[in-house]
Amino acid sequence: MSATSAELETGSKAPDFSLKDQDGKTVHMADFKGKNVVLYFYPKDDTPGCTKEACSFRDNEKRLKDAGIVVLGVSLDEAESHQKFIKKYNLNFTLLCDEDAKVSRLYGVYKRKSMFAKLFWGIERSTFVIGPDGNLKKIFRKVKVDGHTEAVLEAVCG
Repeated sequence: MSATSAELETGSKAPDFSLKDQDGKTVHMADFKGKNVVLYFYPKDDTPGCTKEACSFRDNEKRLKDAGIVVLGVSLDEAESHQKFIKKYNLNFTLLCDEDAKVSRLYGVYKRKSMFAKLFWGIERSTFVIGPDGNLKKIFRKVKVDGHTEAVLEAVCG
């Protein structure tokens, strides 16, 4: 039985998954055993908040790598959209395609949202810091982009 969003809490095992990246290569969560992983879910490629968040991770590449952190971004966008987003902003980390929202549901970030009085389903900006043991070290829900990368580094480095 796989974890549901209600079961996800700090210290619990991070749900395993496989998703295609921007190049169509399958990425397995299990591939990162022994590393700190920042798995961040964002609503949409090349939108203001998502771009700011991605560029902050990009701009802190050295600090993240020095801390032994692998960054993985996840959205509902397809590979072609990810490729354009990476190229446009020179992003230096992997973006994963969760087109059917399976992994977003698994992590409890696929939510009913409202914009301009319209209801729709989408990703609630969230970040999961997964330790080398595969357990959740820190969960950030309803992420505010400003200062988020620093909070992630603090969660890993202490």
